[in-house]
Amino acid sequence: MKLPISDFLSIRGTRLHVRRWGAPDAPTLFMLHGWMDISASFQFTVDALAGDWQVIAPDARGFGLSDWPVEQGKSGHYGFQDYLADLDALLDHYAPAGQVNLVGHSMGANVVCLYAGVRPERVRRVVDLEGFGMRATKPEDTPARLGQWLNELRAPPTLNSYATLDAVAERLIRTNPRLPRTKARFLAQHWAKPDDAGRFHLLADPAHKMRGPVRYQLDDVMAVWSQVRAKVLHVEAAHSPTLASIAGDEPIAAFKQRFAAFSEWREEIIEDAGHMIHHDQPEQVAALIETFCA
Repeated sequence: MKLPISDFLSIRGTRLHVRRWGAPDAPTLFMLHGWMDISASFQFTVDALAGDWQVIAPDARGFGLSDWPVEQGKSGHYGFQDYLADLDALLDHYAPAGQVNLVGHSMGANVVCLYAGVRPERVRRVVDLEGFGMRATKPEDTPARLGQWLNELRAPPTLNSYATLDAVAERLIRTNPRLPRTKARFLAQHWAKPDDAGRFHLLADPAHKMRGPVRYQLDDVMAVWSQVRAKVLHVEAAHSPTLASIAGDEPIAAFKQRFAAFSEWREEIIEDAGHMIHHDQPEQVAALIETFCA
C-alpha cells in the first residue's frame, strides 16, 4: 500500500485536510471524492497506478478530517460554490502556475466539471467518475424546495452511530455489496471515529443531508460545461444505478444529451461495478486515468 502524507491547510477560514501520495516533482493528479465520502476512498486507485504520480486529494469541508464550517454554533450549509472556491484555493497552493489534471467521483466529478468551465485556462484534463449532474428542476419546484429547507432548519438531519468499527464496515458493504471485507474495514477506520463512550460516528457533518434552498438549474450548468476547453473522460458503471436514479422517468439516452455541452467528451463503460467504481474496479479506473492524463 502506498502511504500518504497529510497536510492541513487553512482555506477560506476552514481547516481542510489533504492527502498526498507520491513525489512532489511527479506529474500530479488532483482527486475529489464524492458525497458522504473521504479522500482515503482513492487509496485503491492510487495503489493501482502503474506510473509515478503525485496524487493530491482533499477531504471536502465537512467531511473526513476537514473541519465543519460553524456559524453561531450551528453547522453550515454546503453548496457547489463552496467546493469550487475551495478547489480554486487548493490549486493556488499546490499548483499556482500551469494546467492541472482533475479527477472527481460523483459529487467531486460535478465539482471538477464545473471548475473546468469556470477556469478553463487552468485545466488540462478532466476525468469524471460516475458524475452526471443532477435531475433537472423547474421554477414550479421552488416553493416546495424552500419549504423543505425551512423544515430542515427547524429539525436538522442526523447521522447514525455504530457500536463497533466492524458495524461501520458492514454499513459500507450494505451500500456496496461488491466491496470486499478487507477494503470495507480499511475505509471504515477512515470513515468514522469513536466517541468517549466507544460508539463510532461518521466523519461527516449531518448538514450535508440538507438539500439547500437553491434548486439545480441544468441550463446554467450546461452553460458552464460549454466553456470547458479540456478533454473530458466520463467513466460510468454498466447499468449504473445512480444514473438510473437521477434520470428518473427520463430515457437514459435523452438524459445524457446534457453531455453534448462539452466540446471534447468521451465515455468509457466499466462492467461488474456499481457507483463506487474506484472501489470495485480500481485497476481499470487507474489505467483509464493514466492513459488519458499521460
